[in-house]
Amino acid sequence: MGIKKGIRFITLKSVGSYINFLSYVRPQKAVELSYALFSQPRIGRLQKEALPKVLKNTETETFHHNEHHFQTYIWKGNETKILLVHGWESNAARWKKTLPHLQKSGSTIIAIDAPAHGQSSGKEFNVPLYAEFISKAVEKYQPEIIIGHSIGGAACVYHQYLFPNTSINKMVILGAPSELKTLIDNYVSMLSLNTKMFSLLESKFMERFNFKLEDFSGQKFASQFNVPGLIAHDTSDKIVAFAEGKKIASNWKNSQFIETSGLGHGMHDDELYDKVIEFLFSSKDSEPLSR
Repeated sequence: MGIKKGIRFITLKSVGSYINFLSYVRPQKAVELSYALFSQPRIGRLQKEALPKVLKNTETETFHHNEHHFQTYIWKGNETKILLVHGWESNAARWKKTLPHLQKSGSTIIAIDAPAHGQSSGKEFNVPLYAEFISKAVEKYQPEIIIGHSIGGAACVYHQYLFPNTSINKMVILGAPSELKTLIDNYVSMLSLNTKMFSLLESKFMERFNFKLEDFSGQKFASQFNVPGLIAHDTSDKIVAFAEGKKIASNWKNSQFIETSGLGHGMHDDELYDKVIEFLFSSKDSEPLSR
């Protein structure tokens, strides 16, 4: 274990010990702190005056949704529109390596910044809110294709479950988690939280979002889908286990699963992108089928 990793390990364990202590003396404070650590990204913000080069020459639009606002970036092309949905502690610039492949198709490409990421507002990230942002963008731009990476992929799956009859007629999901319960389990074990904290967090999700952890499942959501899907996951992914991608694909009737190796969680790879383009554009028509 390297020095940095060792320090992080000690820090996580001491934070976990503190939360465990609080769970007995101030349980409400313990659950607020552990939920905040779980839902507040530490990196991924973008400043308007210091945008990455890839986002500079785009058309931008800021949407307002309740007390939130979120940012979109548009690379103009033809009538076919592709919506890109990034993951945790990232932003729309993560698609830099993906863009040239998608732009070969001539499509118009729209990327979105998640809640509490990029130039979007808020401190807290959660999938239900991200799905609301996606819904607003889908209503406005009417994309035929949606591509999601990591927790962004999970948000795309949840959005499709909530809104099955939109303009979207093809989905690509890269390195995405399926089960919220698995994410919480991993978080609890990373901090060595006690079993009391697990049930306190479970109650917090019920109270905050009105669903049980085990009901928030990409595997369950995708079993309802009719839209064609391509799910890809890497066997060496250390952020989201390979088994999660397999779960999402397992009950998705009209889907194909691609197993990659050696790409890690980022999944940037020319060969994979070629397969994505083939899936999206080599149907009987040269463009995605309209409903």
